[in-house]
Amino acid sequence: MARTWKFCERIVLASASPRRLQLLSDIADDIVVAPADIDESAVRAPSPRALVRKLSLLKASAVAGRAENEGSVVIGADTVVYLDKLYGKPRDRADALKMLGELNGRTHAVYTGVTVIARGEVRTFSVRSEVTFRDMSEEEIADYVDTHHPYDKAGGYAIQEGVVVRAYKGSLTNIIGLPTEKLVKVLKEVQSGADRIVG
Repeated sequence: MARTWKFCERIVLASASPRRLQLLSDIADDIVVAPADIDESAVRAPSPRALVRKLSLLKASAVAGRAENEGSVVIGADTVVYLDKLYGKPRDRADALKMLGELNGRTHAVYTGVTVIARGEVRTFSVRSEVTFRDMSEEEIADYVDTHHPYDKAGGYAIQEGVVVRAYKGSLTNIIGLPTEKLVKVLKEVQSGADRIVG
């Protein structure tokens, strides 16, 4: 059986998302969670892709700048849902109902931006996927909001729950919040660079 590749250096995850931590733990063992404290509402960008890239960079830079994280690999990430406008995390029940009602039965885009800071180098990338909601009644939407926890999720839903989504295209891990396929490629570049320095 082939050995599953894992990143061998210490990683500081600049996010409090339990889903990102779970995804990252599939490709790395030594992880410290250190959420960034930035005002996301004040950040502006010309497109959803530019916004998530900018936010991921701000988060990673804020955490990398802390003395205790010197020498560590820092990863920042941000995810938004886009359908005619941006959808972040719902503020309350009414906002969650409104979001899910607007996404209901339609196809939207999910963008995640990721920034990796290692040994003074900054690598930022973004990934786009598509999600199609199934058609739901108002009662089904209300039941979802009341029985799941939509308030810490962009767009007010989690695809892995399998309740509201009919189909998707692209990276599933991107939709969950951390595109690990692309991240693995970047971390392998980081690790090979470290190997060259040591060698």
